[in-house]
Amino acid sequence: MNLPVSFEFFPPKTPEGVDKLRNVRQALYAHKPQFFSVTYGAGGSTQDGTLQTVQSIIGDGFDAAPHFSCIGATREGVRAQLAAFRAAGIKRVVALRGDLPSGFGAFGEFKYASELIEFIRTETGDAFHLEVGCYPETHPQAKSPEADLQAYLIKVRAGASSAITQYFFNTDAYFRFVDDTRRLGADIPVVPGIMPIISSTQLMRFSDACGAEIPRWIRLRLQSYGDDTASIKSFGLDVITEMCDRLKTAGVPGIHFYTMNQAGATTEILKRLGR
Repeated sequence: MNLPVSFEFFPPKTPEGVDKLRNVRQALYAHKPQFFSVTYGAGGSTQDGTLQTVQSIIGDGFDAAPHFSCIGATREGVRAQLAAFRAAGIKRVVALRGDLPSGFGAFGEFKYASELIEFIRTETGDAFHLEVGCYPETHPQAKSPEADLQAYLIKVRAGASSAITQYFFNTDAYFRFVDDTRRLGADIPVVPGIMPIISSTQLMRFSDACGAEIPRWIRLRLQSYGDDTASIKSFGLDVITEMCDRLKTAGVPGIHFYTMNQAGATTEILKRLGR
């Protein structure tokens, strides 16, 4: 059986971006993904674009899940959004706390993703498959690794269906996270999130912001290539393919690719994996 895959997009902000993403989607449809996820800006700043992108994917005959963050949200607002999701035929949601947008002063009626998950389950029962996020290398704002595990456990108990990890480059961190959460009684599938290496400067900027560790040997190799983009991409394909192959051999429930709205690297990795 082929390894299940899923892909993440961010909602385009220009007509050119919409056209480009349409072509990217067509290229990735060939891999018959389980679903696509579409991100959601801080404080819901891309809400309309997220929903439009999700509806376009569903219209093409594929499952798609909007990211849904609860920072700044009210229960009535969430209730209305869930009704809109159901009316649009959406059956999968990525439920997140979300980041506070700049200058934002209050949480709203939800402080944690677990509260959003519990509310969705109370309001809609099993109408949605609820994906949640997790951090194999510990959330950058967590008080401790154990506190982060406990926060994840609360989300699972609140009604999460499955989890997608922040991207990582150390498979041992993923395997340890899964072992630790299983030990605590969390038995939902944990799908590794994978970030193809396309640009070293972009990767380092993202990683510094989200707390994903770039192993020293990878960072030094990328830095040694300077502006040689061909070498960066070639090295990145080798590293990520090897990591995905290791995860596949270990029997992970699937792989979720953070595509950055590009198809090339992800397609090549899947080709090398024989998918």
